[in-house]
Amino acid sequence: MREPLFVKQNSGKWKSFEEAYTQSPDELADRFIQITDDLAYAKTFYPNSKTTAYLNGLAARLHQSIYKNKKVKSNRFITFWKYELPAVFKQYQKQLLYSFILFTVFGLMGALSAKYDDQFVELILGHEYVAMTNANIAKGDPFGIYKSQNEFTMFFQIGMNNIYVSFVCYVAGVFCGAGTIFFMFRNAVMLGSFEYFFFSKGLGWQSILVIWIHGTLEISSLIIAGCAGLILGNSLLFPKTYKRIISFKRGAKDGLKIIIGLVPIFAIAAFFESFVTRHTQMPVWLSLLILGSSLAFMIWYVVIYPNKLYKNNTLYATED
Repeated sequence: MREPLFVKQNSGKWKSFEEAYTQSPDELADRFIQITDDLAYAKTFYPNSKTTAYLNGLAARLHQSIYKNKKVKSNRFITFWKYELPAVFKQYQKQLLYSFILFTVFGLMGALSAKYDDQFVELILGHEYVAMTNANIAKGDPFGIYKSQNEFTMFFQIGMNNIYVSFVCYVAGVFCGAGTIFFMFRNAVMLGSFEYFFFSKGLGWQSILVIWIHGTLEISSLIIAGCAGLILGNSLLFPKTYKRIISFKRGAKDGLKIIIGLVPIFAIAAFFESFVTRHTQMPVWLSLLILGSSLAFMIWYVVIYPNKLYKNNTLYATED
């Protein structure tokens, strides 16, 4: 077989081995066997080619991963948060970026719609909510709605609702990602019109200092939940070298890991919204500290830390 044909037949598989992050020892072993077979063939027929050098490097990386992927004897819970979930974030950075872009665009659409249509905010948020907020603004307490319920009741209601919404957003990805995009659209448009409403009242800066105390974690988590749904949809549309059912199972499993990982973040966001946001007169520095710390944590854990683990080739296998 000529070298160009050999490369053409196998390049897709090689690329998927490079890009598709895995923690399964069985999967790693299977990949290593396939690559070493291809490497042996290349060494026989194209001993001094770039293809052989490339396969040799890829085989070395897989070999190193196998021996770094020994079973971790430590607590399974710690392993999940320290290695397994960050590995999923690293593997699906593209889907995470797409989710962020879509949510941002939809949010801007909501804000622009609210700007050019006086009835849009009431249509999205409801007449009762808008009337209540206008009454609170007239009383000099624009964010009084966060003080209207018992803290513990709010905590459980908000926390459970956000977890439910994230799960639905993920499961909706089974419709080739379209369902997830729809739920992202609905939530982002609501957020955009909600924020524009306060900015139009001259309360934009105050809304950021108050609402985004909990909103930073909450909205970031909704974007990540959108990523989980896109992973599910992508696994059906683009199975790559896997059978479609196998690809779907892998996508469903990885997306579910993300949703499980969001549960404590939603719980913290619900805590902030129920127990902290109601203190609307807190010092600006304290509000910015909470907001900034939340944003820094999300960026570090979802983007920076997974990339650091990848560069260090720190992969740990866990039982399915």
